[in-house]
Amino acid sequence: MASYQLIEVADRAELAARAAEQIAQTIEGALALRDRAQIALSGGTTPEAAYRNLAEYNLPWQRIDFFLGDERWVPANDPLSNARMVRASLLGNAKSAFACFHPVPTDSPNLEKGVEAYERSLEQICQSSPPVLDLVLLGLGDDGHTASLFPGTAATQVRDRWVTVGEGKGIPRITFTVPVLCAARSVLFLVAGTSKQEALKRLLDPAENPGRTPAKLVQTNSDMLVFADTEACAGLG
Repeated sequence: MASYQLIEVADRAELAARAAEQIAQTIEGALALRDRAQIALSGGTTPEAAYRNLAEYNLPWQRIDFFLGDERWVPANDPLSNARMVRASLLGNAKSAFACFHPVPTDSPNLEKGVEAYERSLEQICQSSPPVLDLVLLGLGDDGHTASLFPGTAATQVRDRWVTVGEGKGIPRITFTVPVLCAARSVLFLVAGTSKQEALKRLLDPAENPGRTPAKLVQTNSDMLVFADTEACAGLG
């Protein structure tokens, strides 16, 4: 059973700063052992601020591969696109622009072709099966979902693929599967706001049913970090 290391921070600004610091440290640690570091990013407003902070770090950006743990099936220039957000926040800096970003190919003919292409890219770049990422950054939905693994959907049950089709909030998505998330060398959840109080409580509860809270499906060999602001932690008692 996975264990969680909860780190409470004051507010979203501190959350972004601490997250950027943690990601940078993980990258540096990975590059001390291997030629390249492979990081999976999440979408949303909470990590966006962290990416802007991370872009200011002096890192060997050309040795870093960035992926997306999930993506909405929308054009790359759509306001809902996670790739668009990553390019504007993380890759908008003159230094960080040298990083290798591997977006989900939403320009593929259809969802299944996009899944196949992204899965093939992930496996080839990580050179392992399942792909082993140095860090997977995850959010936590108020319904307990993470990546695009929503409660009661078929994507939560996929174990024989690394990427699959997800469905959430009326938008088709492409998402990493449970085996990829569980294979990561490290996992960092970012949780902010009062709307996440119940979901955070459920995530940290050893008895919680993963069927109701798919974020519980992520089980790694090492402790998972959970950075949560004071608002999100207020419901823990």
